[in-house]
Amino acid sequence: ENTFRPPWYHMNIMSEFMGLLYGAYDAKPHGFEPGGISLHNMMLPHGPDREAFDHASNGELKPVKLTGTMAFMFETRFPQRVTEYAATTGALQDDYADCWQGLERRFDPSKP
Repeated sequence: ENTFRPPWYHMNIMSEFMGLLYGAYDAKPHGFEPGGISLHNMMLPHGPDREAFDHASNGELKPVKLTGTMAFMFETRFPQRVTEYAATTGALQDDYADCWQGLERRFDPSKP
């Protein structure tokens, strides 16, 4: 209640391997298509894209049930490596990091 609902910006001591089976992922509604996967190795900062951040920051704070979507995540304390094939396939999303462009810094250490 009265919270920012998408996953927040963070870094983990765990590596996260995530996939979207069907539907849409609320933290990245565009560009993360069904059948897609992402890998955030340990201590790599990540979080919702700008569109998801703006929507969650300005939306009405009422309960929302997510339907029609299925995602998974595996976490491990070990760093992950991809194969040469995976690193050179034409299916890579080369502009993945662009989804965070335009996000403003909002952290204020003087506010609790």
